[in-house]
Amino acid sequence: MHFGFSYVGLIYLVMLMLPNILWTKNQPKDYDKYARNENKILLALERSGEVLVSCAALVFSDFNIEPWSPWSLWLVASFVLMVLYEVFWIRYFRSEKTMKDFYRSILGIPVAGATLPVLAFLLLAIYGKNIILGCAVIILGIGHIGIHLMHSREIE
Repeated sequence: MHFGFSYVGLIYLVMLMLPNILWTKNQPKDYDKYARNENKILLALERSGEVLVSCAALVFSDFNIEPWSPWSLWLVASFVLMVLYEVFWIRYFRSEKTMKDFYRSILGIPVAGATLPVLAFLLLAIYGKNIILGCAVIILGIGHIGIHLMHSREIE
C-alpha cells in the first residue's frame, strides 16, 4: 500500500456522489416512510463505511492507472460496474421515481443502486491490492446493501 493521492479514487467518488446529490431533490415517492424504519446497526455500518471508503479511495495511490497487465482487468471490471451504476441513475431519473424504480435490478444485479458501487469499489481494492479499502468496502456493503435489501423487501 502506498500513501498518495488517487485520481482514480477521486473519479470514482465523483461518479458516486453526483447522482446522489441529484437524488436528494428526486427521491422516490414515500422514501421517508421507509427510511424511518432503517436498522440502526446497518445505518452505523453504512455511514462509517462511507467515510472509510471515501478516505481510503483518495489517500492511497494504489488505485491509479499502471502500465497494462492482466491485473488491469480488475480495474476495467470495476470501471464497467461504475458505468453500469451511472446507467442505473439515468434510468431512475427518467422514470416516475417510485420505490420500485429505485430498487429495480440491472442485468440481474439486485438493488443495483447499492450493489454496483460496492462491487466496483471492492474490485478497485483488489486492483490496488489494498486491504484497507477492501475492509472498508465490506463494512459499507453490509450496511448499505443490507438497508436497501430491507427496503426492497418492504415494497414487495
